[in-house]
Amino acid sequence: MRDSTIARNYAEALLALARKANALEMWEATFHAVADAVQQEERLANFLAAPQVAASDKKRILEAAFGSTLPRPMVRFLQKLVDNRRQMLIPDIAVEFANLVDESEGRVHAKVTLAREASDADRAAIARQLSERLGKTVVPHLHVNPAILGGVVVKVGDTVMDGSVRKRLSMLRARLAGTSR
Repeated sequence: MRDSTIARNYAEALLALARKANALEMWEATFHAVADAVQQEERLANFLAAPQVAASDKKRILEAAFGSTLPRPMVRFLQKLVDNRRQMLIPDIAVEFANLVDESEGRVHAKVTLAREASDADRAAIARQLSERLGKTVVPHLHVNPAILGGVVVKVGDTVMDGSVRKRLSMLRARLAGTSR
């Protein structure tokens, strides 16, 4: 089985635990913090990956490190990952878990490219208009690219909506070139 499929399966189990605890958002943020720690702390990653360290020792250390700060079911989930030798998938599970939470909350992420920096009011307007158009809550991730000259380019999943001035000029140029013959 591929790692992404395995991570998705564990993320589904984590989603069920989070729903049972009635704390979806808190679990998402907390598990994401654990995944960040695994990715950024080389000593933690090496410890979890070390085959010479017994699973019982890893579980004991996880309990000591996270037992007082994480919900008990999440600590047991992490220990189960160790039992199944899947602890190195924690970052992948966090990504899949975030995707599942977004799906369940009717949320989508959009990459929005603008020609200039947007004000807070512009950001809110973009999020509101995209949410209305897509029928879901849109979380815009804004990027600046002066090359588009003006307007906006939105990418949601595989769909690209190009309302940039550069695109409009290109289409106008093509139309004018087609009529001059």
